Amino acid sequence: MAGGKLSPRQKMINLMYLVFIAMLAMNMSKQVLSAFGFMNEKLAASNVSAEQQNAATYASLNTKAADQPEKYAEHNSNAQKVQALSLDFNAHLEKMKEELTKGVEDATNYESMDGTDAGDSFFFAGDKNTPAGEEFLSKLNTYRTEVASLLGDKYKTLADKVDVRFDTSDQKLKEGKQTQPWLRNRYEGFPLITTITNLSQIQADVKATENEMLMAMVQGQLESDVSMNNFVTILVPDNAATLQGANFKGKIVLGKYDATLKPTKVIVNGKEISGDDIKNGAAFIDFPAGNVGENQIKGEFQFKEGDSTVVLPILSTYAVVAKPNSAVISADKMNVVYRGVQNPITISMPGVPDNSISANAPGLRKSTGLGKYMMSPGKGKTVKINVTGKLPDGSSVTSGQTFRIKDIPAPSAAVRGSQYGVIKMPRSSLQKMTIGAIIPDFEFDLKLGVSGFSIKVPGSPTVIVKGTKFNAAAIRALSKARKGDMVTIFDVRASLSGNSGYYLKKVNPLNVELTN
Repeated sequence: MAGGKLSPRQKMINLMYLVFIAMLAMNMSKQVLSAFGFMNEKLAASNVSAEQQNAATYASLNTKAADQPEKYAEHNSNAQKVQALSLDFNAHLEKMKEELTKGVEDATNYESMDGTDAGDSFFFAGDKNTPAGEEFLSKLNTYRTEVASLLGDKYKTLADKVDVRFDTSDQKLKEGKQTQPWLRNRYEGFPLITTITNLSQIQADVKATENEMLMAMVQGQLESDVSMNNFVTILVPDNAATLQGANFKGKIVLGKYDATLKPTKVIVNGKEISGDDIKNGAAFIDFPAGNVGENQIKGEFQFKEGDSTVVLPILSTYAVVAKPNSAVISADKMNVVYRGVQNPITISMPGVPDNSISANAPGLRKSTGLGKYMMSPGKGKTVKINVTGKLPDGSSVTSGQTFRIKDIPAPSAAVRGSQYGVIKMPRSSLQKMTIGAIIPDFEFDLKLGVSGFSIKVPGSPTVIVKGTKFNAAAIRALSKARKGDMVTIFDVRASLSGNSGYYLKKVNPLNVELTN
């Protein structure tokens, strides 16, 4: 825009031009903010997936450490330390994001998260860092140094990557050779949504570090295992359990076995396996399973290695369980017991006799019959039944099941034993009826006693009745009713037979439409 004296019209045109440019800039800024928001969404989803994958690998490594402590115990110990550091740091990052977005009304409206005040006031106080900013730096530096230390020289490449990935050293400015503290370089003057996305990216870096560490540990151990001296015999049954009277089928292989490795001789339970049954490095076996319980397989693999014969012993066990004569079927969403009644419970463990099973829970007692129990739940919303079974080898296995506790549903006033809700009936029949209470469609056959009720006839005052039969006042009121009137029987006073201390819910009324 040229200088000099401008006409009012030209000044107006110039002003509109500036406003137009500003509007374009604002629109672009909003789009960029949205882009950061969408990026944060993808990072959050990716972090959830990565966390699940890492959790599965941690569990697998922990299992390996329990099964083969000499190989995996040290790896597992270091992995657990890194996992603890990662969980602590990730939780702190999540807490920071919550604090930063505390004043945001709609966390998905990324265009509204354009302010810099929330981030600046969180991290900085004048030319110094706030306690929250210092704590963030401390957590980040601690995570970097301790993880790198745990990785050590054995995984130096990954340790160096961690140092770079979580580097907090002063950053060079683009304008020249001047530097700026890392925290101010990354967070001062930035819109809130970019700060949140930045923190999500650090969380992603944490999960990537865990994944790379786990892969390096597992892969490194696998590579060291490729040695003849590390081979072991493994029994691989075709089925997890063998029924009594059936043949046991499976194969015996060498651990980390090579399909091209064929033993010169395999002996199982004193019998040499035919050469036709030795294929692809495995010896296939097929023999009667034996008695119910734990059975043993003994023998040896023999193969040539140069001029000598290497012998690897076979020593393993398998379990034979009795053939089942019934199925165990349960509805996953129906684990419910009711307060105020005796709930029958059946408890069993496949392959474990009833006399080797013990169960305990508040209100649980043994009943007559194999695996039969009765449960009388007390207060609370849930009850857990813990079951312990003693296996044939003397070890124990423990399991548990949580049941929801529900109150007995509200009864309904009824006549003729099964009619409730809204029914039709002649006046002459109604006045002879016995008023009772039932719980429709309830799993238990409960007996309910009625001590009184109230009756309301249109145009007449309410009559209170003691007992289960209409009294004279109720009959007089009923005699004034007309055809089509709706007579209501309500306020039925019912109790649970055999458990008068249990307070039933309010009884639902019975509405009778008179047919004459």
